[in-house]
Amino acid sequence: MTKATQHPTRSRRYWLMKSEPDVFSFNDLKARGPTRWDGVRNYMARNFMMRDMQAGDLVLFYHSNANPSGVAGIARVSAAAEPDESAFDAKSDYFDAKSTRERPRWFCVEVVHEEDLPRTVTLDEIKKIARLKNMVLLHNSRLSVQPVTEDEFRTICNLAAKHDRPKSSSRGNK
Repeated sequence: MTKATQHPTRSRRYWLMKSEPDVFSFNDLKARGPTRWDGVRNYMARNFMMRDMQAGDLVLFYHSNANPSGVAGIARVSAAAEPDESAFDAKSDYFDAKSTRERPRWFCVEVVHEEDLPRTVTLDEIKKIARLKNMVLLHNSRLSVQPVTEDEFRTICNLAAKHDRPKSSSRGNK
């Protein structure tokens, strides 16, 4: 499905990362190339990036606060976590006076465009699929960086490949 290579010391992991498309869209990522996913100021999301995300992991790029909200494409983690430089910049919206270079509080990973999806898989569709009922997205909707299982990742990719959107939770989700 993708051209990403696995990290040599562990199995690939899968993630969902959210961005508002009017701030930074999947097309922006595609045009820009490797991009530091900075500005995350939630400790749980930071911990995922700092401790768990590795180069080669795949990411569902989710457009939040969009019409409609949903998974817009696939990205890949291209570099593991390092201190988030925006935390040190007093002119940045993400400045944190308590974060120092010696003791950084905030971290970010680098991500890159991996693959376009044939279409966006909407949040409404995701909610209708029984095998996606345990996704973090559906239970902690404010978390901007979150793990997904390999099955959840593949289910969403398969949904994107279908031209007809599912009509009910009982259709095609055994």
